[in-house]
Amino acid sequence: SVLLLRACLALLASPVYLLNFLGIWEPFCRKVFFPFILDKICVAHDKKSKKHKQELFRNLPDFKGPSGQLRLLEIGTGGGSNFQFYPAGCKVTCTDINPHFQESLSKNMKKNQHLHFERFLVAAGEDLGQVPSGSVDAVVCTLVLCSVHSVSSTLREVLRVLRPGGAFYFLEHVAAEHSSWRYFWQQVCYPTWKLIFAGCCLTRELWKNLEEAKFSELKIQHISLAMPWMPIEQHIVGYGVK
Repeated sequence: SVLLLRACLALLASPVYLLNFLGIWEPFCRKVFFPFILDKICVAHDKKSKKHKQELFRNLPDFKGPSGQLRLLEIGTGGGSNFQFYPAGCKVTCTDINPHFQESLSKNMKKNQHLHFERFLVAAGEDLGQVPSGSVDAVVCTLVLCSVHSVSSTLREVLRVLRPGGAFYFLEHVAAEHSSWRYFWQQVCYPTWKLIFAGCCLTRELWKNLEEAKFSELKIQHISLAMPWMPIEQHIVGYGVK
């Protein structure tokens, strides 16, 4: 039944599959579609997750470095929807594998002048070689680990760039319970969803990757954020300390 429904969904999305076969979809998605649709999704997701993000980032000032300043690196910054939750005076380095978020990123930078924006790096989460080891106090990653090529490699890079005592903050959608209808529909949507939404994987059990990473302290909370007509209700939120 999963394979049959996947085929039906692929038929409905056949124009996208055709464009992908012709090599047109990937550059169009990266430059036009994904920045546009992600901006719309983030508006809806931020409304649902606002209280969770406020609580999550509440203790960011506790991780200031010896200089008294907080040096923060965000992986997969996108349009910068998290800026509003960072404490005043925070020094922010933005990274994203996709450089085509300039419009919404510039808008959010202007709206959040309580922050010091240091630089923007075009970099994948698995390869943050432009960031020196042990150079940041906090790393933030929201709705990004679903689409990195390697979660374990990304977490190794997170631990490398963090100073000892620094923290990694995350909020990610994850696989539903395997016995649930939500997981069934995640399996149905998986191939087409991954193609349309730039590699986003619906069925990753990211809490397992975090538990396997070498954090000295790890706090994970499983929450539900209902997104109408979207198979990404189950989320995890928390932070890990190096």
